[in-house]
Amino acid sequence: MSPSREAADGQERAAAPEGPSVHVLTRTVVVTADPDDVWQVIGTFGGLADWHPLLPPSVIEDDADPETPGAIQAFSVNGRVVIRERLLEKDDARRILRYAIHESAVPVSDYVATLSAHPHDAGTEIHWAATYEAADELVPEIEKHFGDTIYATGLDALKERFTRQ
Repeated sequence: MSPSREAADGQERAAAPEGPSVHVLTRTVVVTADPDDVWQVIGTFGGLADWHPLLPPSVIEDDADPETPGAIQAFSVNGRVVIRERLLEKDDARRILRYAIHESAVPVSDYVATLSAHPHDAGTEIHWAATYEAADELVPEIEKHFGDTIYATGLDALKERFTRQ
């Protein structure tokens, strides 16, 4: 039976469908390297393609300073921009980079991600997480796209990179 509510005239009406829900996506990996060494690799907005095997190089738009909040990086595939991200925060002392999806074909809103490096007994824990709004039925697809394809592949590449050093 679907949710319902009683209208002012006493007639039962179907409840309005709920909007998108807030979801959290998190992936982490521990590497055997110093946090500052890890941050030198991952801490550059606009530098994801330098270490991530699946991502194309990005372009910082309008000649903005990629270290300054507000800068926008655009990723293109076959000459078409597929995603634009805005830098929200970069804190080298805390080793945190926070950004938001500015424009994308992926059906999410209010997507804010954090990539960070923290000291760990074995070296460094790299934490990549996001909060976003999306319809519940799209979450498995989003988890697969961002979590398993983008985040996990990038973190695996970092683990391999720092294992070889």
